[in-house]
Amino acid sequence: MVALFINGCASTKPDANRPMLSVLKQFEHAPEMGPGETNMPVRALPTNSVTMHWPGKGLAQHPFLYYTEGNNFLYVVNNGKVVWTYAPPHGGEMDDAWMMSNGHIIGCRSSSCYEVTPQKEIVWSYLAPTNTQIHSLQPIGLDKVMIVQNGLPPHLIVLNKKDNSVAFSHELPMFTNTVKSIHTQFRNCRVTAQGTYLVGNLVQGSIDEYDKDWNLIWHYDALRPWSEVRLKNGNTLIPGDNFGFVHEVNPKGEIVWAIETNSLPGIELHDVQTAGRLANGNTIICNRGGSNKSLLPPQVIEVTPDKKVVWVLQDYKDLPSCTGIQLLDEPGIPENPGELMR
Repeated sequence: MVALFINGCASTKPDANRPMLSVLKQFEHAPEMGPGETNMPVRALPTNSVTMHWPGKGLAQHPFLYYTEGNNFLYVVNNGKVVWTYAPPHGGEMDDAWMMSNGHIIGCRSSSCYEVTPQKEIVWSYLAPTNTQIHSLQPIGLDKVMIVQNGLPPHLIVLNKKDNSVAFSHELPMFTNTVKSIHTQFRNCRVTAQGTYLVGNLVQGSIDEYDKDWNLIWHYDALRPWSEVRLKNGNTLIPGDNFGFVHEVNPKGEIVWAIETNSLPGIELHDVQTAGRLANGNTIICNRGGSNKSLLPPQVIEVTPDKKVVWVLQDYKDLPSCTGIQLLDEPGIPENPGELMR
C-alpha cells in the first residue's frame, strides 16, 4: 500500500486499502446543530501554555474521530482542522465511539447508546436501564452492537440494532469491590477477530477472555485496565488508566513491551484510558490528563516499536482532553472485529 500525502496530511482520495477516507466527504455539509443536540460546553482555553516543537504535523498528521469523557462531544478532524462536532443527547460520560464504514458514528454515554449520521440524525439508540451504566460499546457488522451493561449484576450483551432484541447475553462475574460502585466495573471490553470476548474490570484489576461458549480461556491481573486491545500477534495491549502506562502482554502473561509514565522524554503520561496499534506497528496513546484542570499534557502520542515519538498532538484550542481516537487513514473495516486494533 502506498500512502498519499497532500500538504502534510493523509489524502482523502478514495483508497481501497484505507476505506474510511472515502466517508469523510459526508461530514463537509452537516447542519450546525442536530435534533436534540446540546451546545458545546465552554472550555477555559490555556493562557500560559508554552509552545512546544513537537514531532509530527499536529492536527494535520492524520484524519481522525476524537472524543473525551470530560467534554462529551464527538469531533471529526480532517485536513488539519475540526470539520464536524456533535453532542449526543442524554447524560453521562462518553467512553467509547467508532466511525463505521458507512460514515455513521456509534458510541455510548454512560446512560445511553446511539448511532448518528454525518447529517446529525440519530438512527439507533438504546437507553441504559435504571441502575445500570454503559462504558463499553463495539459495532459487530452494521446490524449488531456489543455493549457491557454495568450493574448488579453486570451483563455483556449483543443487540440487534433493528429492534434492540438480544442476540446474546451473559452475566459477568461480580467481585466484592465491584459491588460498591457500578461506575467502576467494566470499561472498553472487546470482541476479538476470533469471536472471543475480552472483558476488563477496572476496579477489580483483571482481564478475562471467554470463548463463544463462555468458557474462560485467559486471565490476566492488571492495574486499572481501562481498555484492552487484542493485537494481531496474539498479545494484548493494556492501558493503565491513572497509573499512566501502556503494556503489551503475551498469552503467558509476560509484559513484552511497555511505555511507562515517564518513558518518553519531555512527556508525562496521566490517565491513559485507551491505546491502539497501527498497521505500521506504531502505537497510539491517548493521554487524558485526569481531573486536574491546570494540567494540559499532550493529548495523543504516536510512538514506534523502539519508542521513538513521531507525532504529538497538544492542541487545547481546538480539542479538549482525550479519552479515545480512531485514525481514519488506517486500513480495515471498523465494524469487523479485530480489523482495527483499538
